[in-house]
Amino acid sequence: MTVEPTDPVFAIAIAAELTGMHPQTLRQYDRLELVSPKRTAGQSRRYSMRDIEQLREISRLSAEGVSLEGIRRVLQLENQVAELVSRVRELEHALADELVARPGRRVFAADEAGDVVSIKAGTRVRRNTQVVVWRPFSGG
Repeated sequence: MTVEPTDPVFAIAIAAELTGMHPQTLRQYDRLELVSPKRTAGQSRRYSMRDIEQLREISRLSAEGVSLEGIRRVLQLENQVAELVSRVRELEHALADELVARPGRRVFAADEAGDVVSIKAGTRVRRNTQVVVWRPFSGG
């Protein structure tokens, strides 16, 4: 069984010990919605490793003199960046899957007469490099 970083596994006493904070501080941060631990059926808080990391970040920022509102904004932006990175990865995988699923897509070019012709993807079109000199016909 693998424990994911977002799995709620730590009771408040353990989370407080892991972060070096008092349990009351963790409750306050929960009320301020800086960190939102999951709840058990009996409404006990359960913190994930990701929550622990956020609490450590809150502690670091607070020690640097950042206000709670500033910390809220920093966490909000960090979460937004993480979501965007995740979305970019999703789109990259979807694009890669599409490219693999559709090999040999058709490419079109124009032939000498100007007609549209289909060529295999990755094939270079051979171009006519002859020089033609044109002179008007003088009927005499």
